[in-house]
Amino acid sequence: MPAHNIPLDTIQQYRSLRSTVTEALRTAIIVGDLEEGELYSAPALAEPLGVSATPVREAMMDLTNDGLVVPVKNKGFRVTEMTPEDLRETTAVRQLLEAPAVRALTGRLPEAAFPELRAKAEEISAAAAEGDLRTYLAEDRAFHAAILQYTGNTRLVDLCTRLRGQTRLKALRSLVDEGRLVESAHEHITLLDRMQAGDAEGAYEVIMHHLGHASQLWAQGTEGTEASEVVEVTPLLVRDLPNRAEDTE
Repeated sequence: MPAHNIPLDTIQQYRSLRSTVTEALRTAIIVGDLEEGELYSAPALAEPLGVSATPVREAMMDLTNDGLVVPVKNKGFRVTEMTPEDLRETTAVRQLLEAPAVRALTGRLPEAAFPELRAKAEEISAAAAEGDLRTYLAEDRAFHAAILQYTGNTRLVDLCTRLRGQTRLKALRSLVDEGRLVESAHEHITLLDRMQAGDAEGAYEVIMHHLGHASQLWAQGTEGTEASEVVEVTPLLVRDLPNRAEDTE
């Protein structure tokens, strides 16, 4: 695809150049600005971003590891495709992993953890209100990872983060225009309310609903009938978790 036809904006560097380019390209793929199945060269992507081809190639290798693109020798990178069935399966795996973890962690997070988590939730809501999808997606990913890190299981955090990054959320722009993304963003605050109150079952239901309906809503602009159903999954055993709450005593 010619560089002048690629819907990318010149980036403003806010971290390392590589990470900034990676986030810009990740967002473009997730919201559908870079089309599934389309082949893009590093120079063509670099031009609208206002950077050289080198950080784009580095960023694309990071996105290759996340399963968002595949390299095509001597040509560039092809955006991987995600079918509705892929989305459903990815969402189900996230529910199976994250929901039991959230339930097990409720009542065990140190009180000192909540101000930072709430700050992240507020950033997500602010980004939704401003229509800043790059910040919204980055902070949403960071929020979920920040909660899961209290399990002490780095593989769990990494897997859930990768699964989150592989989704396609093409309806996000329309949700911003309709003012519906703010409502969805507020669910992060509701989740923290349940967790801080020690309501493990309530937190479990919130995260199950959030993961289920958000994936469909953000991808298609509508919610399926199964999205809000809470299903029983094998819980993460509390005894497997470090007792973080004791750290503050």
